[in-house]
Amino acid sequence: MVESYLRDRLKEKKILLMTHIVLGYPSFEDAFRIIEAMVEAGVDLMELQVPFSEPIADGPVILKANQQALESGTTVQKCIDFTREVTQHFGIPFLFMSYYNILFIYGIEKFIAAMAKNGLQGAIVPDLPPEEGTEYINAMQQYNLAPIFIFSPTTSNERMEYLSSFGKGFIYCVARKGVTGAHTDFSEHLEAYLARCRKATDLPLALGFGVKDRADVEFITGKVDIAVIGSQTIRIVDNDGVGAVGDFIKGLRRP
Repeated sequence: MVESYLRDRLKEKKILLMTHIVLGYPSFEDAFRIIEAMVEAGVDLMELQVPFSEPIADGPVILKANQQALESGTTVQKCIDFTREVTQHFGIPFLFMSYYNILFIYGIEKFIAAMAKNGLQGAIVPDLPPEEGTEYINAMQQYNLAPIFIFSPTTSNERMEYLSSFGKGFIYCVARKGVTGAHTDFSEHLEAYLARCRKATDLPLALGFGVKDRADVEFITGKVDIAVIGSQTIRIVDNDGVGAVGDFIKGLRRP
C-alpha cells in the first residue's frame, strides 16, 4: 500500500518529502499543528516517533525532544490514541518510528494491531534486525503494514539484498555512520553508496540523517526517491516556533 502510493506520487514529483516529528513534543496540540502545517506545505508522508528514553540512533536534537516529551507525560498509549486523530484528518501515509523495547513491552502483536486499527501504514524500528524480528515481521504481514528496513554506508551488498527481502514500502538509507542531526558530506562518496543501495533493491529509496535544506534535497534528487527531514524541522520549531514550519517545508523543493 505504501509502495504503490509512493510510485504514484513519483509520477508527479521528482523527489518526495518525508518528515519526522516526536509525538508529544512540544505538546500533542503543537504536534498536531506541526503535522497540519507540513501536510499543507506538501509533505508526502511522515514518520511519527514514539518517544523512548534511550533513542540510540538519534542525535542531540531528537534526543532532547524525546526526553522532554517523556517528562511532560507522553506515553505509548497517548501516542497510539493521537494517531487515530491524525490519520482521520490528513490524507497522507503515516508511519510509526520507535525502538524495539517499546513494542516488546506493549506487546508486539497488540502494538501492530493498534497501528492497523488507527490507520498507520508502516513502522521503522531501527534496532530490530530481521534475524530477531520474526514475530514483528509476521505480524506486520498479517495486518498488511510495511516494515521499513535500513541500509547504512557500512552495510555490505549481500546484507542489503538480505534486508530488502524482508522490507516493504521503501528502504530507509542512512546517509552516514553515526546519529541523526550531524553534518553529512553530500559528495561523490554518497553517490557511490546510493548507487549500491539502488542496485540492491527494487523498493523506493529514502535518504535521511543530515538532509537539512534545498541544496541537499536537490543533490539527492534522481539518486533517491524520498528526502527525509528530521532534526532540522525540530530546530525550526525550537528556534522560530511552529508557525515557521510551513515556509521551511515549502522551500525544500523548487515550485
